[in-house]
Amino acid sequence: MTENEKKLIQARHRLEEAEARDRVKERKARTRRLIQEGAILEKVWPAAAETELDKLEDALRQILR
Repeated sequence: MTENEKKLIQARHRLEEAEARDRVKERKARTRRLIQEGAILEKVWPAAAETELDKLEDALRQILR
């Protein structure tokens, strides 16, 4: 394996690692946003915590039409 091939493989690996870090960062940001939105929903409508998810979704759809 030549030096250029090694450098190419290393560069490709660094790129894959950077992309993996970005995916993790995006997933964590989405999780945080979903948690915050759920907390706001429960703060505004406390009954949401005890409501089944299907019923909650239906209620929100009706309200937001």
